[in-house]
Amino acid sequence: MNKLLLSLCISGLLVGCVSTKSPTGRSQTLLFSDAQMQQMGAQSFAAMKKDQKISQNKSKTAYVNCIAKRITAVLPDQGQQWEVVLFESDQVNAFALPGGHIGVYTGLLNVAVNQDQLATVMGHEVAHVLAQHGNEQVSRSQLTGIGMQVADAALGASGVANKDLYMAGLGLGSQVGIILPFGRSQESEADMVGLELMAKAGFNPQESVTLWQNMAKAGGSQGPELLSTHPSHSHRIEDLQAAQMQVMPLYTQARKQSLTECKING
Repeated sequence: MNKLLLSLCISGLLVGCVSTKSPTGRSQTLLFSDAQMQQMGAQSFAAMKKDQKISQNKSKTAYVNCIAKRITAVLPDQGQQWEVVLFESDQVNAFALPGGHIGVYTGLLNVAVNQDQLATVMGHEVAHVLAQHGNEQVSRSQLTGIGMQVADAALGASGVANKDLYMAGLGLGSQVGIILPFGRSQESEADMVGLELMAKAGFNPQESVTLWQNMAKAGGSQGPELLSTHPSHSHRIEDLQAAQMQVMPLYTQARKQSLTECKING
């Protein structure tokens, strides 16, 4: 698929193509500009805030914001402002969108039981944005009927009528019933980039292993929704364990700083 997209870019059939490398050196072909992706992210987030219940629990909201603030503080783009919303739902899920938007569901707090475990998930989701995985998804789907509608929505040609399609392209398919799941390579990349982000932010990367073990146990045989939209493969925990030696020095260095401990009060 990437080779076909690249061929179309070279031939000039798709305007605005960019061939680049992901944070781990994987080849990416991106058809959409940062402005277009930010538009998709903003419209999707606005729709979710309108359609879904926002938690009124001030302590839990402050807790989630505390973790998000520490993670986003170590991102390369310090000019980006991030909006964080805690949604009231039993879903064991979270997401991040281009343009600086993070959503967390209260159900996740029952599985990610401390700041380090929740930082694992939030770092993973922010890593998807950092690695431009949403752009990859809608770029790949550009060659399909769904992709053309996503493109129309992204360019503002169809307004919010096609919001479900571009929300699916951004990894929100479970909420709208249209699944364009991130691939295994993207998931592994988000795991590794997210692990580095949480370590730099002073969250214990060893807790990432415990978090995914908790995830595997949650929800019985089906597992939590986070695992259905972000497929877990048999080597995920092994990969995280193997990466510990690489990221622990980052965590040790971060802990030398004065960090705000994130916790739920009351």
